[in-house]
Amino acid sequence: MKSNADHINKRNYDDFNEFFWSRDCLQYRYSCEDPNERADSEDPNNRLTAPLPGEMQQPITVGMLNAPKTFLEKRSWLRGVMALSRVIEWHIVTFYLLAVVAFSHDLVWGWVVTLEVASGVFWIFNALSIIWALLEVWASYPGIHLAGTSIFGSVFVLVARFLILVYQTLYLMWTYGPSKGSYLGIEADSTFWWWQYVWLSLLCMVPYIVEAMTNLVPSITTKLFTSRNDYIQTFLNILFPISRLYTAKEMHESFKHTTVYVFFWATLIAWKLYFSYVFEVYSMVLPTIELTDDFANYPEQSFIKMSLLLGLRWLPQFIVYCIDMSIWYSVWQAFAGTSVGFSDHLGDIRSMKDIRNSFGRAPEHFCSKMLSPDAGSRRGSSASILNFGASEGSLDSRRQSLSNPNLGKEGQSLLGNDPHKLQGYVNRLLDVRIQKWVMFSTVWNEVIDHFRTEDLISNKERDYLKFSRFEGFSQAIYLPVFQTAGVVEEALDLLEGQMVDDYQPTDNELFKPILNHVTMRTAIAEVWELGSHVLLKLLGPVHNDDAVFIINYVMKWVENGTMSDHMKISKIRGIVNGLVGLVNVLKGVSRRKPALQRRSTGKKKSIAKPTGPPARGIRRSISAGALSAGNVAQQTPLVSQTQKKDENVVIIDALRDQTRDKCRAFVNSLKGIMNASDREGKEVMDRLTFALSMENGFFWDDAYASDALDDLSRSDIFKSVLTKLQGLVACHPDEVEPKSKEARRRLTFFVNSLFMDMPNAPSIHDMFSWNVLTPYYKETVTLNKSELESRSDALGVSTMLYLQTLFKPDWANFLERMGLQDEEKVWSKEVATETRQWASIRAQTLNRTVSGMMYFEKALRLLANLERLDDDTTNDLMGEKFGYIVSCQVYGQMKKDQDPKAEDIDDLMHRYPHLRIAYIDAARINRSGEMGFYSCLVKSDGNGGIQEIYRVRLPGNPILGEGKPENQNHAMIFSRGEFVQTIDMNQEGYFEEALKMRNALQEFAKRDGPMPTTILGLREHIFTGSVSSLANYMALQETSFVTLGQRVLTKPLCIRLHYGHPDVFDKLFFITRGGISKSSKGINLSEDIFAGYNNAIRGGQVAFKEYLQVGKGRDVGMSQIYQFEAKLSQGAGEQSLSRDVYRLCQRLDFSRLLSYYFGGIGHYFSNVLTVITIYVVVYLMAILALYDLEKIGDRLITPMGTIQMLLGGLGLLHTIPLFSTLGVERGWWASLQELIQVFATGGPLHFMFHIQTKANYMTQTILVGGAKYRPTGRGFVTQHTPMDELYRFFASSHLYLGVEMGAGLVIMGFYSEAKQYFGRTWSLWLASLSFIASPFWFNPLTFDWNMVTADYVKWVSWMRGHAGGASRSWSMWWSEETSFYSKMPLTSKGWFIIKAILYLTVAEGIARSDLARADTTLNEPIVGVSVMVASIVILFICWWLLSMVEHLMPYPVRRTIGILIAVGLMVSILTVFIEDSNFIRYGFAAYYGIGAMCQVGLLFGSKFVKKFYFIHDLVCGHIIFIPLFVLAVLQIPHHIQTWLLYHNALSSDVVVSNILRYARKSQESGGTTAPNEDLVEQISELRKIVQKQEQMIENLGSGNVSATSGMKQNPSTDAIASLIKAPSQDKMNIETQPGAYNVMGGSMGGRTMSASNLDVWGEMALGDSAVSQGGYQSAQTYGQPTTAPRTGDFEFTSPSAMPPR
Repeated sequence: MKSNADHINKRNYDDFNEFFWSRDCLQYRYSCEDPNERADSEDPNNRLTAPLPGEMQQPITVGMLNAPKTFLEKRSWLRGVMALSRVIEWHIVTFYLLAVVAFSHDLVWGWVVTLEVASGVFWIFNALSIIWALLEVWASYPGIHLAGTSIFGSVFVLVARFLILVYQTLYLMWTYGPSKGSYLGIEADSTFWWWQYVWLSLLCMVPYIVEAMTNLVPSITTKLFTSRNDYIQTFLNILFPISRLYTAKEMHESFKHTTVYVFFWATLIAWKLYFSYVFEVYSMVLPTIELTDDFANYPEQSFIKMSLLLGLRWLPQFIVYCIDMSIWYSVWQAFAGTSVGFSDHLGDIRSMKDIRNSFGRAPEHFCSKMLSPDAGSRRGSSASILNFGASEGSLDSRRQSLSNPNLGKEGQSLLGNDPHKLQGYVNRLLDVRIQKWVMFSTVWNEVIDHFRTEDLISNKERDYLKFSRFEGFSQAIYLPVFQTAGVVEEALDLLEGQMVDDYQPTDNELFKPILNHVTMRTAIAEVWELGSHVLLKLLGPVHNDDAVFIINYVMKWVENGTMSDHMKISKIRGIVNGLVGLVNVLKGVSRRKPALQRRSTGKKKSIAKPTGPPARGIRRSISAGALSAGNVAQQTPLVSQTQKKDENVVIIDALRDQTRDKCRAFVNSLKGIMNASDREGKEVMDRLTFALSMENGFFWDDAYASDALDDLSRSDIFKSVLTKLQGLVACHPDEVEPKSKEARRRLTFFVNSLFMDMPNAPSIHDMFSWNVLTPYYKETVTLNKSELESRSDALGVSTMLYLQTLFKPDWANFLERMGLQDEEKVWSKEVATETRQWASIRAQTLNRTVSGMMYFEKALRLLANLERLDDDTTNDLMGEKFGYIVSCQVYGQMKKDQDPKAEDIDDLMHRYPHLRIAYIDAARINRSGEMGFYSCLVKSDGNGGIQEIYRVRLPGNPILGEGKPENQNHAMIFSRGEFVQTIDMNQEGYFEEALKMRNALQEFAKRDGPMPTTILGLREHIFTGSVSSLANYMALQETSFVTLGQRVLTKPLCIRLHYGHPDVFDKLFFITRGGISKSSKGINLSEDIFAGYNNAIRGGQVAFKEYLQVGKGRDVGMSQIYQFEAKLSQGAGEQSLSRDVYRLCQRLDFSRLLSYYFGGIGHYFSNVLTVITIYVVVYLMAILALYDLEKIGDRLITPMGTIQMLLGGLGLLHTIPLFSTLGVERGWWASLQELIQVFATGGPLHFMFHIQTKANYMTQTILVGGAKYRPTGRGFVTQHTPMDELYRFFASSHLYLGVEMGAGLVIMGFYSEAKQYFGRTWSLWLASLSFIASPFWFNPLTFDWNMVTADYVKWVSWMRGHAGGASRSWSMWWSEETSFYSKMPLTSKGWFIIKAILYLTVAEGIARSDLARADTTLNEPIVGVSVMVASIVILFICWWLLSMVEHLMPYPVRRTIGILIAVGLMVSILTVFIEDSNFIRYGFAAYYGIGAMCQVGLLFGSKFVKKFYFIHDLVCGHIIFIPLFVLAVLQIPHHIQTWLLYHNALSSDVVVSNILRYARKSQESGGTTAPNEDLVEQISELRKIVQKQEQMIENLGSGNVSATSGMKQNPSTDAIASLIKAPSQDKMNIETQPGAYNVMGGSMGGRTMSASNLDVWGEMALGDSAVSQGGYQSAQTYGQPTTAPRTGDFEFTSPSAMPPR
């Protein structure tokens, strides 16, 4: 398996596996131990240890060495053709039938003739069957041992079908022969022979008829394959050898599911056939008739020429016919995915507003689905969950709640109005509905706390989002502020809307809309209770009786429904405004520093107790707990009673004065609302007047008021109540929503998932157990200080600064959480670990993945707490129900090498005690150096050490293939759960999603069909979309695939396999059926998909649920995405050669086969066919134009515009799935905006570019091989890539093809006589442009003059290089790039020979054309052309000789001779073209002719072609560079590109790179020295550049850039933009330190040009090497200068971290 030979010459995983299932395996013993070597001293006669029967056989290792191959993975397109034979057959047959219908229409055939012609499909079916049978022979020979029955069956089928084909051919010939004729001694007309043909054809059509039945009812095939009837099995063994396999016997779906996906494909096929008939087939009927008509009527016409022209014209139509079904599949997929998404309630909640509207229903759904029946009342009250100390005995019997006298009604605002069942506070707490809210609030608050821990939200946002709980208050919980903010304002609007001048509504009429609105009713109840508490605590004991008197009166009016009689309801807004003003002023209490001593004596003025309201009908309910909670500080006397205060001392207290002013305004508004004519209202007004005039009260006694505020500042409960009250009355809903886009997304998804269909959760005891498994090699674990502070040589920006800028709000939240005011303290010993953690979970690290996956344990603990399990039981269950294993392949070697990553892994184990690390350990086991290999499992011992749990001896080194599959497989033995979830290192988990995992595991208990559920697919969220536009394209593409694509493949198509790593596997099913990862090198490159293949052919079923999501990162740079697409394409190419794909395709019913093809591997085949179509169409049109064959005879030319529409216009339909995906989840308008942004920023170029990427690498893999795992290094791609590097990367795959297509289109334009050139070629030009321009458009600073000139110099230097590797020498690069051609098998070389013939055809066409034709007999040349040609040949020979001996010559001589030869060549060639213009034509023809010669020479290893390829690369390079120079001179393209890149986050290295350089300097600066004018001027210039770019775009008609760009804001660009804003009013002072390095003088080693054409100073460009010699200090607000520590260099172009969440 480790051999580097191709697949057919080595055995792989499947060969050995199938050997174990063969009878031959029984000839060997399992043990490798020699039974004769056993010895036992107590058994001298070896009676007990004697070998058992069969133990004398050879060991199994011998059998494995001799095991034969059971399947030949021959490297050829024919392997894929064999697997997909039914799909190809369907396209050929239907295309033929459509052509028959089209010709029948134009030629006016009768139905008899049409039927006779259509019956030709029988001949096609039989001929194709023979081809497939011959391919089976080819695929099995040599090397595959077949049983005699299989050989007999194959021979029988071939002979029988061949004989039938012969007679079919004869009968058809006689059918269309003379009407009367004698054949085989029989005289009969054509009808007789046609009927003979039909009867014979029906014989060979029997298998197709049977297959059609089984396709409609797939369970028939399963019954046949699993039948125990000997006759059936004999028949199958002879005619269907695949039935001999143990696999692929049960693969059917239920009849219900079959009906749905058959309907899906029936409608799609019907539309596809209609569309193809109109636009692809019927349009070719007329040209075909014209060509055959000319051949029939003009004797000089050649049959071969006619046939060739017909084939050339029909070929593109047929290829497009094979492609367009993938387009229609995308459309149908979008419709089906949208329908299923809506039926699953996806996207019902898309915003915080939707959360608010659905929040009242969330607890019911949460408790019914996500909590088991054990939660809550069965094992204890919800009060104990929250540790509520309040009970019935703690209520003050003298006073009832101030906020609500009628607890039976108002206290249940959240839960309905049922006053009869609830008796008091405790009974309400124990009510089932209250419990649901309490338990939901517990989980909700935990989720919000995790948001805060992850720094997604600030402390203020956390308080707004959490439920509030105040011990001793009337309600167990209070709604979050974000839910109730603005609700009071809405209630006021409702009240004011009902106030009519001539009509006075009753209380019932006024308040009915409010009482019917649950949230509004609850919010008002909360305002009343919390507002009363705030006022009572603020006014203190002096005013307590008056306040209680007034409150009880108002509650009496509410209860009696007479508020409108005693109060002026129209003025109620004034009271609310007064309360808002008071609350806003009281916010200052949180910042107030209380005095050390009390100012007032605390004595209370004796006053006559006023008469209270009548007791009847009034239930006072002031909570003693609520009143005493805020008075804790007052219970401790700060001064002795003997102390005396001078009452004449003036106490200056601004907050007190402001509070009293606002409080007076509030009291006056209360007086203003009272009805003075009413007796009770007059009493309340008198009380208010009395309170305002009390000399020792809050309003006049300064000391008393200040002490009251001091007491409030000490009370945490009061501050919490005040925050809640402020949110209720003073905040707009937009103000209390989280600003983080990520927090909003996660909250909306979590709440939305509560309303989706998910299984009910079992108890913790009864839930399924599972393990999470993550393979890890050597990637970053946790970013350390040196990695975070290292700087790239070019940018001079540390990774930490980049992250701080990109995640500026998160960084501010982190500093707030840590309580830091000075950023310099983030690396202090107390905070350094948290700083590393903050950065690591925003990059792609193992820490991020582990932290997310260990949320599962936290979630289970929370759920166990809700189920009232004690701690010991919970701890036991955690180890039983969940485990996390990270398979760190080389952890043991890391420990030996003292790699810091090993210490980081240890830290993770100490942080998460249930985390286990599995690794492969190698140790020498004897003196001869033999190595032993072990699978080891370790954990933290709880005392800071690492404890080894298991060590399992392996038979050898398990790493045989790519490494990752083996890394997973060896750790599987350590998993103890019933299920295994595979998680990659580019994924993360969320706490709120972890809560739903036990629900998801219950999907395995369901059985939706005849097969058990064995794989559960979960939804992925791509979190890297905000980094750049390229990352956004990738994220959108992946989002569409991992959501809508997987959704449709599961339902209704029932063919989802295993495509990603959030999937959960039934462990027992897989470990007994081959495992979850096949590890053969090359063939199993895409190891994930083979688990799906294995599952399908072994009778498993896949479910896919979208109520649970896992985060996933993707590639963000052009080269990274390119390598990722190349890896997938090579994996698809290898799949097409594998036995898994072949057997799957042979066994699936036809509808599911189409689903698999177009939803999986067919995507890559379609890309290959698309590129072939483009290539064929370009050369077809060019050849037709060259040879004057565009018109048929003397008829008008019919342009082939249909192909252009199909290639270009229909390509837009591929965006429909993306549009549908976003539309379901974000809304249709947002989806349309996203698509517009994608198109505006060059998205189509990107997607067309990668069509060729996929086609190139799949083709190369199938023809040549070389598939390998490509680490893409997902990280920060922030710099301009030099042209020579881009050329090396993309020349072979894209640039050559783009230039070749462009040349073909130019030739066609020169020679074509047809009109509508642009209409016929626009899509082809778009493809050519995308192949050439995409790498440069998505490369920042491409059109900057300085960059273009620097790139050109580098590229020329690279072209002329001869040593230093491929990166420094074109010669070495070319040798590496073309090395595979000579190693290709002859069958693969055939494709390139066809290409060479195509070049020769074009060359011949150009040579015989009239282009630049001149008659030299009329104009005698001054210099003989033959002389000039001879001189050119001589000069070329001199050039070759010079290259051979130039190393022996001095540089001046070599340089002079080289210049003379170059000038001589230029002059000679120019002279030849001037003297005889025919040579222009000959030159073009020779170029194509030499291209054909070089193509053939390359295939057979000829070295002479290298010089010609060098010239070709010079030409291609200048074709690219000349437009770049022109666009750079114009400057406008540079500004447009910069603007688009900047505002769409395509890169952070345009003008932003210079801003970041300054950001670094500002961060390092800390001195107070005088300003450096040069640096200030540079920063000013940078700002001008940004303004200039925006102004230029505005002048071009785009308006204000920031306002009218139409682009959505992006977190990364918004963060970067903050760096270039001008400072407010502060003047920046920058000065060189004494003795600093003189940057303007001295040797800098060269000057670096920035994007703004400014010189970037050496130390800014060279990073730490220059900083070490000096620096700059800027005046800061801090007192002392600080300098960031210097560390080693950090290569920013190849980072190890992934941006953002």
